[in-house]
Amino acid sequence: MHSVGARVTGIGEAHPSQLDDELKSWLHGYEQVPSVVDEGALYDAVRRCQKREWVDRLECTIEAHIITTAKVREATKIPGPSVQSAMLCRDKPMMKEFLRKHDIPCAQSTGVDTIEEGLAFARRVGFPLIVKPRAGAGASGTTRVDEEQHLVQTLREMNVGRGASVALEEFIEGHEGFYDTLSINGRPVFEFVSHYYPNVLDAMRNRWITPYIVSTNRIDASGYDELKAMGRKVIEVMDLGTTATHMEWFVGPKGLKFSEIGSRPPGVGQWDVYADGNDIDIYREWANAVVHGRVERRPSRRFASGIIALRPDRDGRIRGYEGIDEVQRRFGQYICRAHLPPAGWPTQPIEAGYMANAWIQMRHPDYDTMREIFEIIGRTVKVRAG
Repeated sequence: MHSVGARVTGIGEAHPSQLDDELKSWLHGYEQVPSVVDEGALYDAVRRCQKREWVDRLECTIEAHIITTAKVREATKIPGPSVQSAMLCRDKPMMKEFLRKHDIPCAQSTGVDTIEEGLAFARRVGFPLIVKPRAGAGASGTTRVDEEQHLVQTLREMNVGRGASVALEEFIEGHEGFYDTLSINGRPVFEFVSHYYPNVLDAMRNRWITPYIVSTNRIDASGYDELKAMGRKVIEVMDLGTTATHMEWFVGPKGLKFSEIGSRPPGVGQWDVYADGNDIDIYREWANAVVHGRVERRPSRRFASGIIALRPDRDGRIRGYEGIDEVQRRFGQYICRAHLPPAGWPTQPIEAGYMANAWIQMRHPDYDTMREIFEIIGRTVKVRAG
């Protein structure tokens, strides 16, 4: 924001002394709060800013902050995505019910407050089913259940019937990916399509899998027309306005199905991947969209780009790597950045995501070759821990 001419005031939980010099150089002001999801504290911080000067926008990038930010934005009369839009993005059953009314193809789903409600849905829809937090992000907390006993056990573990509420969905077989945009006044000015290999639920539950994500540079091919049309319609009917969006989808025997959307950038460093593949400073362009209502540059589509997660063979501490030198020798020219924690570094659970441990981000002019390289890396690199 600072680079395109905005005066930026940060609101955060860190003490001002914890901010590094570079960050401080970008800030016009800073307000510390006990918690950024404390609506009262965030409101008070914004009102202090408004007493000093006019505030044009209130932005956040973290899924858990979306609703609080929207409520404070509305209370302080600052433009941006509404509370209703934020609620739809966060509450998965509400989101799907709303979109089905607008003819967006979604998996059958419901909110479940009791085990009896869960069993009734299962008997109507059939197994397998997906159980997830109503306000979850990605695959966090998501479980596949294949029969009634497992469903009951999972619901109990998630405290359903004791005050908790979860989302229960029809399991959709097929390939999984995501459609991301930078949108201005509800119209995507940047569009990106990425593919998961394998699907997220499998990737996050099996240590032996070396998962990767590839963003295609063939987005203008006719095969993506239906996906782009669906994504654009979702952004329009949800009235998301000027924002980054991240939408998950499936395609398989039941056709193309919407999964979920967030009014925020994607995770796992994906905006860096898009920047690598398209010769743009995507963060600056996001700032241009918010501050000036336009972008300066368009994606070049020169490269397919992506990230591969390198899992340690067990939990513990990193002992070393095998195959890294070979990967560097064969594919070093395509590597954009990598994170290889040193020996002695504590590992993270694989459920923590694609960037929890070691990873490599790359780009290549050809999408199929990019996938082939990731497959070779998955077979070649071993992360030893103990």
